[in-house]
Amino acid sequence: MRIVFMGTPEFAVPSLRLLIEQGYDVVAAVSQPDRPKGRKRVLTPPPLKEAALALGLPVLQPERMRSPEAVAAIAELQPDLIVTAAYGQILPKALLDIPRLGCINVHGSLLPRYRGGAPIQRSIINGETVTGVTIMYMAEGLDTGDMISKVEVPITDEDTSGTLFEKLSAAGAELLGRTLPALIAGELKAEPQDNELATYAPNLTREDERIDWSKPASSIYNQVRGLSPMAGAFTYLNGEVFKVWACAKPDGKAGNGTAAPGTVVAASTSGIDVQTGDGLLRLLEVQPAGKRVMTIADWLPGARLSSGAVFGGGEA
Repeated sequence: MRIVFMGTPEFAVPSLRLLIEQGYDVVAAVSQPDRPKGRKRVLTPPPLKEAALALGLPVLQPERMRSPEAVAAIAELQPDLIVTAAYGQILPKALLDIPRLGCINVHGSLLPRYRGGAPIQRSIINGETVTGVTIMYMAEGLDTGDMISKVEVPITDEDTSGTLFEKLSAAGAELLGRTLPALIAGELKAEPQDNELATYAPNLTREDERIDWSKPASSIYNQVRGLSPMAGAFTYLNGEVFKVWACAKPDGKAGNGTAAPGTVVAASTSGIDVQTGDGLLRLLEVQPAGKRVMTIADWLPGARLSSGAVFGGGEA
């Protein structure tokens, strides 16, 4: 049986490796094109491409999977099944119709909740305590296909999107390994999604990353965790972008009742306590404009930050 695997980020890598380890005939991997990264904009291959090449697989990187040329390239591979995991593009019907066993997707949420491109980040941002992985048949809509199998994964108070990505990618690979034999044998009964229960997880925008200090401390805490270690939550200090990468779980302390949200109530090498709309939030790891990520203990001695300083606002 011939399989084409499609994916882009690190999330997809464990599923690809599992297929190889279990002896499936993966005839090619498909990933997004190499993109510029970092301040120097160095052209960088996606993690899935690097893993596929290390496994000796041919790699296709079409700019647009909807193009006739891209669809034709997949058709030439004559796949019996297409497996995707965080590929990053909606597949056209012409492609979905190619494999005799269909196209399945390893999706990082418990569908029909959190359809879309950022289910892992948004589940943390929204304060969820449980998420999971759903393997589904792919359809023309956005994550609307019939569900084949699921596994739940708890979200702890300490999880960031980085740690949750790792948990869900491992859980997804394990679920894929358990699901494929029955799928290939025709023994599975897929379950349609209830569209009335659907929620969405669109890709993150710059505004999603901006800290609104008028929100409760618990909400900002979840925002910081959900954006780490990828984009990072940000605010402003003295008119310059100031990123917050880690903070302590709020302890319920109200802080200074007269201080405006964003005001520094206390500052020491163990953390910076900032007034929010409801309670205090202690910042632990930050990144001032033009600097590296550092702990408060490393940043504070040279920062000249005092009680009464205010985070927020915008560019000067």
